[in-house]
Amino acid sequence: MKVLIVEDETAAFETLEAILKDIDSSIEVMGNTESVSQTVKWLQNNPEPDLILMDIHLSDGDSFLIFEYLKVDTPIIFTTAYNEYAIDAFKQNSIDYLLKPIKPEDLERALNKFKKWTQKDFLDYLSRLPQLASKPQYNSKILVPIKDKLLPISLSDVSFFYTTDKNTQVTLKDGQSYPISKTLEQIYMKLNPADFYRANKQFIIARSSVENITIWFDNRLLVSLNTDIPERIYVSKNKAAEFKTWMVNE
Repeated sequence: MKVLIVEDETAAFETLEAILKDIDSSIEVMGNTESVSQTVKWLQNNPEPDLILMDIHLSDGDSFLIFEYLKVDTPIIFTTAYNEYAIDAFKQNSIDYLLKPIKPEDLERALNKFKKWTQKDFLDYLSRLPQLASKPQYNSKILVPIKDKLLPISLSDVSFFYTTDKNTQVTLKDGQSYPISKTLEQIYMKLNPADFYRANKQFIIARSSVENITIWFDNRLLVSLNTDIPERIYVSKNKAAEFKTWMVNE
C-alpha cells in the first residue's frame, strides 16, 4: 500500500509514519506535504497513492480547498486535533475521521476498513467527497475569559496568538495580552487564513501586524511585528516561500 501523508507538523507526521510501519511494514509512505498548495502540486506531479492521510487544517487553509483545485480520486482518512467538526459527516464522506493524538488501534481499524472496500464502496465515496468542500466559516471575534466575564474581542484587533508550556495567550495591537483556554490549532481552525498565519509552533500572527521580514543566515525568515513579542518569530526554510506568498496575496 502506498500512502501520502498531508500534515504540517513534523512530529505528527513522524508519529503517523511510525504507526503505519508498526501496523504493516510493507506500507510505503510516498511523501509528506504541509499545505494546500504543496498537496495540489504533489498530486499533479506524482503517481496516485492508494490512500491519503490528511490533516484537516494546513498551514495555508483547510485541506478541503484541495478539492477545489483538482479532482481527488484517492480515498482519504482525515485527522485533526480539533473535535468541533461534524464527526458524523466526515465518517459518512471519508473512510474515517481520527482525532489526534492518533491511537494505533484507531488507525489500524481505519486501514482495515479501507482494505475491505468494494468497487461500489469506492464509487459511492467519490460521489460524496465533494460535499466536504463547502466554503469554511471563519470567526470575526473571540471570547476571552476575564474573571467571571467573557470579553468579546474583534479579530481585527489581534496582533498574534502565542503558546508556551501549554499556556496560550492572545495579544492585541494595543499591547494588551489575555490568556485563552484553547490550543493554537483549535484557534487557527476558526481563523481566516488570508488574515492569519501559523508561523511556527509558538505563534499565529496577523498579516496586518507584520512590520518587516529579515532573511536569516540559514534561509529561515525572521518576522518582526509592530507589537512587542515574547520571543523571536522564525519561519522555517521549508515554509519561507509559502509565507512570502501569503504576505503579498490578498
